[in-house]
Amino acid sequence: METQRVKMSIKWLEDLSNGITSNEIEAYSLGGLQIVEAEPGFIRCNFVVSDRISDGNGNWQMGAMATLIDDVGAAAICSFAGEIKASLDFNISFYSTAKSQEEVEIEAKVVGEKGKLTSVVIEVRRKDNGELIALGKQWMSSNNIASKANHRG
Repeated sequence: METQRVKMSIKWLEDLSNGITSNEIEAYSLGGLQIVEAEPGFIRCNFVVSDRISDGNGNWQMGAMATLIDDVGAAAICSFAGEIKASLDFNISFYSTAKSQEEVEIEAKVVGEKGKLTSVVIEVRRKDNGELIALGKQWMSSNNIASKANHRG
């Protein structure tokens, strides 16, 4: 069962990054995402910041970074809980930025569960030196509508 949850979360994240099941913002923000490691409640990815998600100064756009943090966190929760949940509380602390063509590592880990609520912490770090770029914290909840829709197909 755990293996199936992990496979489902990997497929969902890959489909988003390839533009198969995502909107334009997600496809741009996650394009090129590489999943390095996945297990129940944990996902690690590598990502190269592209020019198309950089601002006029070559910095990674905060909105694109937030989209990636949200989706990788949701995938970690899916690998743990077996379903995509809805964000209830989502905050990000930005410590630095990354430049276009810079490689970063994104690590999401489930840190708590209470009933239908699940919490995840997401770290974005420079791949070359491990410097923290952003720290996301997120609480997600079961969404009965999405759960029912997922079980129909």
